[in-house]
Amino acid sequence: MGSNPGKNTYLDQVVAQQAALEDDLRTRKPTPPAFAAPAPAPGGAPAPRGPMTKRSDRVGPTPQGAGPGPVEVRVTGFWRWRTVLVPPNAFVVHTRRGRGEPMHIGLGVSFGFNPATDSYLVVPGAMQTILINAYCICSELQGVLVQGYVQWIIEDFGTAYRKLDFSDNDDPMRLVNIQLREQAEAAIKDKVSTMGVRDVLSDKQPIIEELTARLRAVAEGAGDGASDGHGDRGLGLRIVTVQIKEAVVSSSTLWENLQKPYRSEQSQIARLAELAAQEVISARETTAHRAAEERRIENERELAELRARNEAARFDRETTEQLRRTTREHDDQRAVADLAQETALHALRLEREQHAEQAENLRRRQELERQEVDGELALATARLHAEHKGKLLSLERDRIRVTNANQQNAANIQSRLVGELPEIVARLPKPAELKSYQIGGDLAAVSALLTQISGVVEAWSAAKVSGTNGSGQAGPSE
Repeated sequence: MGSNPGKNTYLDQVVAQQAALEDDLRTRKPTPPAFAAPAPAPGGAPAPRGPMTKRSDRVGPTPQGAGPGPVEVRVTGFWRWRTVLVPPNAFVVHTRRGRGEPMHIGLGVSFGFNPATDSYLVVPGAMQTILINAYCICSELQGVLVQGYVQWIIEDFGTAYRKLDFSDNDDPMRLVNIQLREQAEAAIKDKVSTMGVRDVLSDKQPIIEELTARLRAVAEGAGDGASDGHGDRGLGLRIVTVQIKEAVVSSSTLWENLQKPYRSEQSQIARLAELAAQEVISARETTAHRAAEERRIENERELAELRARNEAARFDRETTEQLRRTTREHDDQRAVADLAQETALHALRLEREQHAEQAENLRRRQELERQEVDGELALATARLHAEHKGKLLSLERDRIRVTNANQQNAANIQSRLVGELPEIVARLPKPAELKSYQIGGDLAAVSALLTQISGVVEAWSAAKVSGTNGSGQAGPSE
């Protein structure tokens, strides 16, 4: 609530929100500027007629429903051969001069149109929403604002266009919505006048039921005999839903008084809860303080005992440490003496071991030198023995060669000479001149020639044998 007791701020807010919502729900479409009539020329003379004026005279006035409005209808063609294209979510009725029944009627029906003889009406087929602000007087003679909304659609357009006024080009549903809003506000006021303020604020279902029943009776009719075509079909509309959004008391003083019992009760409950909480908190604080004091005393006692135990333990530790240090000093002195003795013994042992190691090294060095001398001696003996064997083998080979040479006879020498004859011939000097002899049929000359060749060969063989014997005799002397 506001600070001004004579003003109901909440009521003002609800009304402002309702106005804003109604403005948002209203469909706005730009309206092209109409062609103004040509102004008369000065002096009363008629103004010059432009091309648009001549076209309007030739085509005729704009038919009903073809102008700007909430339904986008497209008209194509020209003059008498026009076609009206209706959106699929819009109702249309097309009538022609001289016919008692419409040419076309239905949802989203497009048709051919002759401006001279035809007329049509286009109405939106979408669901409509009516916002209601009913200022009512309840049974306690107090003002109450009831805010709600009604949603309806066209169910039977053949009945609706005959009974309802859709002649507004800018908003064909405006008059219908105003009529239904007035009926809804009247029904709400009748029902609220029989109810109390608390009933209106706490239970809105009776208002919804009463409003739904009255609106359906008006919009949809009784329905008796509707199947055979003789029943009351109402206005050809169908009520989709009826809802009550808010109910507000107009008087700010009454609204505060209505809230005071609950607020006082809640304040009492809150105060009692606060006192109970304070009692619980106080008791818990006392208990906590006592427990804290007991813990403090107990902690001090435990700290005193702990200090005493720590002092005793510290004295025991100091005494034990002093005794340990004294014992450790004596042990260290004894250990130093023992260590000095062990060091001396170890030095003597090391010296003895060094002497023994030196003697052993000397013995090993002498043994190594002896082995080296023995090895050199054995190597020299083996070398001399090998040289002696080599000389013996050489003498034996020379002896065998001499023996073989001595054992050669004239036949062996001649065969070898024949085998080595190509080599001998190759080693002979080249002749300076060539002499040829003609051998005739005298066999005596041939045999004399062969005798000469044999003599040359034998002489060469004897010279070779003598040279071999000379070398064989000289070998053993060496």
